[in-house]
Order: sequence, then C-alpha cells, then structure tokens
Amino acid sequence: MYLAMNRFQVPVENADDFEQVWLNRDSQLKELDGFVEFHMLKGAEVDGTRLYASHTVWETEEHFIAWTRSEQFREAHRRAPDAKKLHSGHPKFEGFAAIQHIA
Repeated sequence: MYLAMNRFQVPVENADDFEQVWLNRDSQLKELDGFVEFHMLKGAEVDGTRLYASHTVWETEEHFIAWTRSEQFREAHRRAPDAKKLHSGHPKFEGFAAIQHIA
C-alpha cells in the first residue's frame, strides 16, 4: 500500500470555496489501475487558517507514479491555478509506504 497526501493551509475566509472546488470536481481516480480510495480531510482551525489534507491510497507507489503521469492527472489539475488563490503557499506533499496493516 502507498499513501499519497497533500496538505493545504487555507485562510478561513476561503474554506467554503476551497471545499466546493473539491466537492464539485469530476474525479477520474476510479478509472486508474491500483487506485484504492480517496479522502479529503478537514482539520483544525488555528490562527485564522484551516488545515486540509487530500489522502489517496494506492496499491503500490508505482501505481501512484503512473497516476501522476496520466492524462487523468493532467485533466484533474488543469484547474489548479484557479484554486491556488484559495490556499496559502504550495500544498505540502507527503508519500508513505505501508510497513504494517491491521484491519
């Protein structure tokens, strides 16, 4: 299992618009080999900023890399410049390979 996560710092005045961008997007993740699940997580508000994290699980890191090179990835991120003004700075990417899984 490989977990790919982006963290976003969103000024609270932009939080509703930021959420709408994600909730109304046309996701094509289910079309991709190795895709397991996606979550958009909403975190705490601290000092006028709300933390969000997109959390995607893939069967392997290779499946994730294939996603980043796909037409579906380019299509999904085509509107990213429009949404960029809604969050502060750049999203922070973190990738993790599973070393243990208990279900």
